[in-house]
Parts: sequence; structure tokens; C-alpha cells
Amino acid sequence: MTLTHEVRAGGIVLNEAPEASVVTLWGEIDIALRDEASAALAGAFQRDLPVVVDASEVTFLDSAGIAFLVQLCRIGQDEGLSVTLHDPPSVVSRALGTLHLHVPVAG
Repeated sequence: MTLTHEVRAGGIVLNEAPEASVVTLWGEIDIALRDEASAALAGAFQRDLPVVVDASEVTFLDSAGIAFLVQLCRIGQDEGLSVTLHDPPSVVSRALGTLHLHVPVAG
């Protein structure tokens, strides 16, 4: 018997709103999502709009997930684009605080 769908523990997707690039993260953000992270990162900054990171549904964040958030912030800063976090759970806030990385929070 073959399963026809995969069970995903987390994900990263880019939603293109008219006024911002919205990067939505949910579940477990880890190395298994490196392709999704790369695609979202590239797509967000190609649009040359502010970036909103909706991390409200993140339940776990490993070093690869933290690196993704750091890259979003650093590239945004280098490109002169604002990057804000929407309603981050404590797992995200603690990780960024440990690194002394300040990201404006909305919502």
C-alpha cells in the first residue's frame, strides 16, 4: 500500500500581498524546509516591498529556522526594506532574543 499524500510537520510559503511580501511559517521550522526557505527568501526580495513574517503558528525552530529568520532580517536591512514579525510565539521571540536580534513586531 502506498500513501498518496505526505504529512508535513511545518512549512514556509510566500504570499504576495499588494503592499508587502508576507512570509508565513507554521509548525516545525527546520532543515527539512531549506528549499521552501530559499524560494520564499528569493521571492520576497525580488518584489522590493516590505516583508512581513507571520510566525504566529510556529511550534519549533531549529538552527536552520533561526538562520532563515536572520537571513530575512539581514537581507532586508541590506536592501533597505523593512522586515517585521507578526505575532511571534515565545519559541521565536526567545531564539531571536538569544541572538540579540531586534525585529519589529506587529500584531
